[in-house]
Amino acid sequence: MVITDTHCHLYLEAFEEDLEAVMSRANAEGVSRFFIPAIDSGYTQAMLDLKGAFPDQVFLMAGLHPTHVKENYRQELEHVKTLLDHGNYCAVGEIGIDLYWDKTFIRQQQEAFRIQIRWAKEYGLPIVIHCRESFDEIFEILEEEKGNDLRGIFHCFTGTLEQAHRAIGYNMKLGIGGVVTFKNGKIDQFIDQIDLEHIVLETDSPYLAPVPYRGKRNESSYLRQVIDKLATLYNIPGEEIARITTVNSRAVFGM
Repeated sequence: MVITDTHCHLYLEAFEEDLEAVMSRANAEGVSRFFIPAIDSGYTQAMLDLKGAFPDQVFLMAGLHPTHVKENYRQELEHVKTLLDHGNYCAVGEIGIDLYWDKTFIRQQQEAFRIQIRWAKEYGLPIVIHCRESFDEIFEILEEEKGNDLRGIFHCFTGTLEQAHRAIGYNMKLGIGGVVTFKNGKIDQFIDQIDLEHIVLETDSPYLAPVPYRGKRNESSYLRQVIDKLATLYNIPGEEIARITTVNSRAVFGM
């Protein structure tokens, strides 16, 4: 059984001490494909080092995370463009709008999101969207940019059923992770109304660990708990959840 983690930050400091063990535990659970979203230029070398250590399992994205859109965002975007021009990247991400922490740079976040969507189209790549308290703003831009050349993933989807259908309408898969196991996560109340062809698995490691690990460091092996929860909600074997979601990930990333 091949399980795919479509969103994990394995290059962060949280994994410095035991990355080999983290990867071994993931492999033991069947997780063998790891898609790695970017944050900003400060993490590029760590991402390249991760790829160098696990070249057959790790696939890198290039992008500027919305919470890292600051005064120097144009310089950061130039760095992203350079990576796309010269590197082998599987997606533009994670990109989007985050209005939870700080609304100071909302205009710049919107501009950076648009620019990076257009680069994804230019390079024939999917986008991976970070959306926090910003569904309206995200959908407004996706409506402007919609088309056959737009595809990707709504990372850590936490919206409503209506928002899920709207996201799917823009050719987006829904990234489902630990939140589906939370008592107050809400998506478990309707996710079985979404056809599995629209879903991919993710951890967002080291964040958002599923029950019973909630509050602890997340890691890719914990996708087992997500699969078990989805298997219960959809009333099908976990192996089928893993198979379908991995097929979906290949459709998004083209690999």
